[in-house]
Amino acid sequence: MFMTRGRLAALALAVVAAPSPAQNGPDGLAVGRQMLAEDNPGELWVERGQRLFFEKRGPKHASLERCDLGLGAGRVEGVFAQLPRYFADTDKVQDLESRLMTCMVTLQGFTTDEIVRKRFGTLDNDSDMEALVSFIGSKSNGMKMNVPLRHPKEAQAYKAGEYLFHRRSGPLDFSCATCHADEGKRIRLQDLPNMTDPAQVQAVVATGWPAYRGTQATVRTMQHRLYDCNWQMRLPDLGYASAMSIALTSYLNHRGNGGVVQLPGVRR
Repeated sequence: MFMTRGRLAALALAVVAAPSPAQNGPDGLAVGRQMLAEDNPGELWVERGQRLFFEKRGPKHASLERCDLGLGAGRVEGVFAQLPRYFADTDKVQDLESRLMTCMVTLQGFTTDEIVRKRFGTLDNDSDMEALVSFIGSKSNGMKMNVPLRHPKEAQAYKAGEYLFHRRSGPLDFSCATCHADEGKRIRLQDLPNMTDPAQVQAVVATGWPAYRGTQATVRTMQHRLYDCNWQMRLPDLGYASAMSIALTSYLNHRGNGGVVQLPGVRR
């Protein structure tokens, strides 16, 4: 019942924060974003994610306190700022969501299918993953992004992500760069950041996702953002925690090195 009231409050706040017809242009939109950021509904997801992290759940009745997200078992402070990275136990480069999925399967006994089915929340069903990512992401607040490329597979993921970012494909002949490599572009009310500008990519990576989305009244993660972009380009559905999604995240997050983390973010 608490979450239902919280979501209703978040919806009301999103309506209040929406720019009026008189507030045309970036200034009006900035006012709406600032109003949401001052009392970010995403904090509800942070609180829930913290409870989930320490709660004993799943067939193995275990918490995630033994989950190694890159800096040691149970350590959450600073891990978001250094992901994706290579993990020897899986022999893969993993982002936060794919690494959490590994821990939820191995430590708690959940199946991959269970996790993927509930990866994105709706108004009727919360996503544990979105809450966990919000909590863990927030534990890097104030730290600078510092995604490594020390391991050969980290460098390979970065190169693959760079290629995918610029590769045109699909029925619209679009690439990520089609929307995100120039100044002054927008889709409806949404400004499109120029991801070739270091300052803009740092802002997107460090303060972008996970983010509370006023238009969807929920928190969305980077995996959802990439999935949605893929859908908008009319490409086949992007597999959750797929190699393609992690390659793109590796490319973007490494280019965002130096940005100061402040999560969850706020988006329309």
